[in-house]
Amino acid sequence: MASAANSVAPTIKPGVAPLRAGEGTSFLLRRLHSLSGVIPIGAFLLEHFISNAEAFRGPIAYGKQVEFLNSLPGVFLLELFFIWIPILYHGLYGVYIWYQGDSNVAHYPWSGNWLYTSQRWTGLVAFAYILYHVIDMRFMGVHLMGGGYNNAFSKVWFDFQNPWVVAIYVIGIVAASWHFSYGVWLFAAKWGLTVGYRARRKFGFVCLGLAIALVGVGLWSVTGFVRTPADQVPWVEHD
Repeated sequence: MASAANSVAPTIKPGVAPLRAGEGTSFLLRRLHSLSGVIPIGAFLLEHFISNAEAFRGPIAYGKQVEFLNSLPGVFLLELFFIWIPILYHGLYGVYIWYQGDSNVAHYPWSGNWLYTSQRWTGLVAFAYILYHVIDMRFMGVHLMGGGYNNAFSKVWFDFQNPWVVAIYVIGIVAASWHFSYGVWLFAAKWGLTVGYRARRKFGFVCLGLAIALVGVGLWSVTGFVRTPADQVPWVEHD
């Protein structure tokens, strides 16, 4: 027969809250990290890819699209609170998660571990690419907010004369496309939108298709700049 001491539930020292699953600062920060990657950043990524695809229609169409985006009311505040702050939080906290994580694909080469590793590394590559892209487009000869959208096509066209720059853009496009698409799959799983193995497996194919489509649109945009002859590029001195 069990003793009375064993039947009494252990007490918790006063002032120390019990640890429960799904509570705490870390849980909230990770949820915000997941949410920020899909709603503000994901929406911006899709818009950015679609807008850049205008490059295939030529310098005039691309310039008009850039002008339209930069003429939106309160564009500075929109960029600050819905693009730059979310990207900084998502990127920096993502680096922290990556640093705290432990990749074990060498010992357990399962698909889940490979996907985990690819998500972390593509995130780092995409974050570095975004920083490079912003510095290059905003602070290296073209000021879009000050009317530089007229030279935006020319700026990218000149950059793409260097094959190494094209390679950087291609790598960045692939990394951002995969990171976002698999992030959507993770978001649906974490937030209870896909319940069960079959639902997650089917949605995985949808996200794979999304990644392929984004890579295709991104490369289409790059092709639009590369295929444009010099005599059609504004502000280029022709012989």
